[in-house]
Amino acid sequence: MSRVGKYPVALPQGVTAEVKGDHVAVKGKMGNLSLVFPHEVEVKVADSKVAVSMREDTQRSRVLWGTTRNNINNMVKGVTEGFKTVLEIEGVGFRAAVQGKDLVLQLGFSHDIKYPIPEGIAMKVDKQTIVTITGIDKQKVGQVAAEIRGYKKPEPYKGKGIKYEGEKIRRKEGKKK
Repeated sequence: MSRVGKYPVALPQGVTAEVKGDHVAVKGKMGNLSLVFPHEVEVKVADSKVAVSMREDTQRSRVLWGTTRNNINNMVKGVTEGFKTVLEIEGVGFRAAVQGKDLVLQLGFSHDIKYPIPEGIAMKVDKQTIVTITGIDKQKVGQVAAEIRGYKKPEPYKGKGIKYEGEKIRRKEGKKK
C-alpha cells in the first residue's frame, strides 16, 4: 500500500492554494486550476504547504488519500511549468498541420481528419510529423494525446501510425516466401 498521501505538497513562490468546502483552487503564473475532492479526505493549507488527510480509516479513504494528494501535486506542477506530450507521425504521406483552431491530420484515409483543439490546450507542429501538445492540466493533455493517437495507432509490421515520443513499437516479421 502506498503512503504517498502523508507527504504534503509544497507550494513554490508565486503559487497560492485555497480550500472552500470540497473545492481546492490553485493559482499560478500559467493559470488557475480547481479540483473537487471526495468527502472521505480532508485538505488543509498551512505554511505554503497543502496537506491531505483521511477523515476515517477505510479502504476507500486510503485509496482517495494518495490520489487526491497526487492530483493536487499535478495541479501545482501545471500552474508553474505546465505539461507537454510529443507525438510522432510515421508513414509515407502522413502529416499534420494546425489550421486555425483545428489540427488537420492526413493519415492515408480518403479524407483529412480535423481535430478541434480544446480550450486550454496549445498545439504546435514541427516538420509536419511531430505534434507537440502543451497545457496546464495533465489529464487533459494526456486525453488529447490519446485521442489523436487513436486515429491511427502504430502497426507492428512497418511501424506506420502515430506514436508517443520514445515509445517502442514491437515489430513483427512479415511474410516469407
